[in-house]
Amino acid sequence: MTLTFALWTAIQAVTQQGNYNSKSPTFHPDTILLAAQAQAQSAEPDWRSVPLSLSEEGILSCWARGNIIGSGIFVSPKGVMENASSVGVALFVWIITGIITAIGALCYAELGVTIPKSGGDYSYVKDIFGGLAGFLRLWIAVLVIYPTNQAVIALTFSNYVLQPLFPTCFPPESGLRLLAAVCLLLLTWVNCSSVRWATRVQDIFTAGKLLALALIIIMGIVQICKGDYYWLEPANAFEPFQDYDVGLIALAFLQGSFAYGGWNFLNYVTEELVDPYVNLPRAIFISIPLVTFVYVFANIAYVTAMSPQELLASNAVAVTFGEKLLGVMAWIMPISVALSTFGGVNGSLFTSSRLFFAGAREGHLPSLLAMIHVTRCTPIPALLFTCLSTLLMLCTSDMYTLINYVGFINYLFYGVTVAGQIVLRIKQPNMHRPIKISLIWPVIYLIFWAFLLIFSLYSEPVVCGIGLAIMLTGVPVYFLGVYWDNKPQCFDMTYVGQRFCVVVYPAESNGGSSGSGEEGEEMKEARSPLSKDGGDNHKSVDC
Repeated sequence: MTLTFALWTAIQAVTQQGNYNSKSPTFHPDTILLAAQAQAQSAEPDWRSVPLSLSEEGILSCWARGNIIGSGIFVSPKGVMENASSVGVALFVWIITGIITAIGALCYAELGVTIPKSGGDYSYVKDIFGGLAGFLRLWIAVLVIYPTNQAVIALTFSNYVLQPLFPTCFPPESGLRLLAAVCLLLLTWVNCSSVRWATRVQDIFTAGKLLALALIIIMGIVQICKGDYYWLEPANAFEPFQDYDVGLIALAFLQGSFAYGGWNFLNYVTEELVDPYVNLPRAIFISIPLVTFVYVFANIAYVTAMSPQELLASNAVAVTFGEKLLGVMAWIMPISVALSTFGGVNGSLFTSSRLFFAGAREGHLPSLLAMIHVTRCTPIPALLFTCLSTLLMLCTSDMYTLINYVGFINYLFYGVTVAGQIVLRIKQPNMHRPIKISLIWPVIYLIFWAFLLIFSLYSEPVVCGIGLAIMLTGVPVYFLGVYWDNKPQCFDMTYVGQRFCVVVYPAESNGGSSGSGEEGEEMKEARSPLSKDGGDNHKSVDC
């Protein structure tokens, strides 16, 4: 997940007038995030005084959004090592995953400026392959990708908090799940209560991630300077602790890809970048090599202090690393990682509303999920739905199974999106492409993609099969919920949801004024959509 994705979106807005139709709303992708700016200026935010706009960003904020150094680096090393079967192969997995990520990002860069819509691969798949394919991408993101990512990060938080309390054994599963659920519920409440609180949490807890990684890399360099690099010598690095297996190596790539997750987030905000033709590829060339460098050196540091067997025996690798090298200061490591993962869950909850808005804007999600609280301007229905979905994922505390689960589905749609780039080249060869890369890059990506999916499905047929089954359940839902226009009134649960969550459509009054006379009365009526007379259940509100 991105380090400062949500925060930068909230504070980089510039003024530009925007309008909404309360009867047939067009959802602006920055509506929720602009609430953060309004709340930062006033205890009682008034969106009519904050004109809606797209953020204008240069290379610095562009890079900040593309920052993919996430909490995955504290959980994925064990999964990569376990499936790679040796230290050397594990390090190659980290390097190759970084290279493939860069190739995928280049393919997405071309799509991002050719189809300049916020929404990322959801928008590209929908435009190239049609509404059903786009809906399935959205369906699987809403039901699987976001909830599973949040469950893994919450479980990582639990492991790093509880592991120091159980130095001779693993923490109990029930304790891990309970603490992860408490973390999730607390942050859902924070995000439902105030956008300002959510952005402050993100800002404060970001520092933990940087501190932990800096400590790990610095201590690793010290170890190498002292001559403690036994497992980095070629003769020892490729000594397998189990038989090599192509299927397991494919799973190692899935585990590594979880740590690189977020590389495509820049494409979710393409409309908001200043000079995306220059800044989008530049951000890719800066951020992904840097992230790959950090991840590879963090894993090198781990094996300077631990053998592969010790690394595999730990559910909190950074804690074990700290205990071996930091002595009485070892407590710094679990606290730093716990802060990082706590902020990671918050950031994922905060940014998920963007995808809900993009889906609702296209009519692919219930309008209720794009509504906001009448006074707090927070996307309560979307947050509650994500929270409940994540709690279901906590039925298991096996993080590595969850990572395989979400990694397979993610790569499936990454490949579909990159294949769409080739399809678009064939269907519309003369289409204006401000960035045009050689087709060799999407072909290389798709070859790797096919290898990864085939052998992952072979190694974990049940886990990957469940993901495919959940995706296919979206087909009948699409035809019932999206394709079928004249549905009976009983299908519409919007009014019930509005009454329960006290939410309405976001809207902006003309001129940004508070309104007076008849206009003021209309605004008051719009702020009170839950009247007993039934009325129009789809009122809008200015925050």
